[in-house]
Amino acid sequence: MFSQTLGSTTVGLQGMIISVEVDIGNGLPAFDIVGLPDTAVRESKERVRAAIKNAGLEFPARRITVNLAPAELKKDSAGLDLPIALGILAASGQIPDASCQDSLFIGELSLEGKLRGLKGALPMAMAAKEHGCLRLYTALDNGPEAYLVKGITVHTPESLQQLVFHLRGETLLKPADFSSDDAPNSLIWDDFAEVQGQFAAKRALEIAAAGGHNLLMVGPPGSGKTMLARRVPSILPLLSDPEALEVTKIYSVAGLLPGSRGGLVRVRPFRSPHHTISSAGMAGGGSIPKPGEVTLSHQGVLFLDELPEFPKSVLEVLRQPLEDGAVTISRVNASLSYPARVLLISSMNPCPCGFFTDPGRQCTCSEQERRRYVKKISGPLLDRIDIQIGVPRLEYSDMVTQQPAESSTAIRLRVQQARTLQQERLQKYGLSANGQMGHRHVKATCQMTGEAQELLKQAFDRLNLSARGYDRLLKVGRTIADLAGTEMIDEAQVAEAIQLRTSLKDVWS
Repeated sequence: MFSQTLGSTTVGLQGMIISVEVDIGNGLPAFDIVGLPDTAVRESKERVRAAIKNAGLEFPARRITVNLAPAELKKDSAGLDLPIALGILAASGQIPDASCQDSLFIGELSLEGKLRGLKGALPMAMAAKEHGCLRLYTALDNGPEAYLVKGITVHTPESLQQLVFHLRGETLLKPADFSSDDAPNSLIWDDFAEVQGQFAAKRALEIAAAGGHNLLMVGPPGSGKTMLARRVPSILPLLSDPEALEVTKIYSVAGLLPGSRGGLVRVRPFRSPHHTISSAGMAGGGSIPKPGEVTLSHQGVLFLDELPEFPKSVLEVLRQPLEDGAVTISRVNASLSYPARVLLISSMNPCPCGFFTDPGRQCTCSEQERRRYVKKISGPLLDRIDIQIGVPRLEYSDMVTQQPAESSTAIRLRVQQARTLQQERLQKYGLSANGQMGHRHVKATCQMTGEAQELLKQAFDRLNLSARGYDRLLKVGRTIADLAGTEMIDEAQVAEAIQLRTSLKDVWS
């Protein structure tokens, strides 16, 4: 007897439909799975066998061959348990084969026969719709993700037995309903109103958020660098629908999307990996590449605290993602490209003791120690950081002032207005922020007054700017002009952009 069911797995961020072909023939009892299964799929033999028996059904004592097509694609999802089990039941005549047509089944089986959730349900559901499936059966934990895909009916049986009764037509399951108002996810960010002083740093962070510019803060310990960085998400606009869907897919594949909450991810990610992270943890990796921190930060903030403490190899893997907005990982089994359009916010001390730029404390580091410390940040990486600012130690008057600081809501309004201007200007190029522009986009969109051009020429000659540095300085100037609501970049805006890029020259000297 032969039967066929449909399952799914993920390759990168895309769902792939897997045809599960089951043949039950004469011969000594055996259970073989072919079609390039990995360890998790090969071990499904024991889970499926126990689940069928414990669901009160009969496991055929005959020769069972399961083929997973396409055969050249490596399958690494335990979610194939459910279609394999149903294929065996259909081939043995315990459920009607026709009941499995036009349906996708995804779910891991417990030995008791219960359905468990899995990673990547959202891209699998999207693949099911593209394939023409009308129904999707999955675990309750994955229901909210699958329900996001319109045009396909979602069912969430609790167990294999309950699903079998449904397919037999004995006890029908009601379609799942995970309707929500799709409100912003309930994450409460810290507010800039809590930060006293540091007006220059706040201004720089506003510009970085408005244009998607990478930023580095350098200052002594306790000056508020981390406090400022953790408030950047509070001034970023909410994700648009296409951005939210892309971020939700990433978190679904990574298994970081809570199953109890429906709706798309609407708040921008904020990731702050520890400095002991490996290169694979930052960029992604594994025999079948999985997303790393730079991809989990896509459309959000990647915050690297104490930048020189990160291994040099880890920092260097950021060079391609920061330039291209994507990271490509090549392995023997697969070569995958993941999106990595991040806003890099980083911080560091000016020297090992931290007090080189602090007028109130004496630095105890030797010149050699200080140089060795700052040289951990390579020139090519530093060239990709548009804004480099100092964050000085707060004065007593800043700490005790009763004057209220500007709230994140007020800053976010200006950021959103600037982003709207950029989206209208860059839409024809497929871009959404000034920080994403290339050289041709800069030439087309960054018009300057005569005085601004003369100032930029002087800065280019005196500061020995690279071609990349020139473009990035102009992009920051374009963002400052957008915040001011002006079409032309004037001299004051170019001057501010130059200051934001060169204020730390004493640290790197």
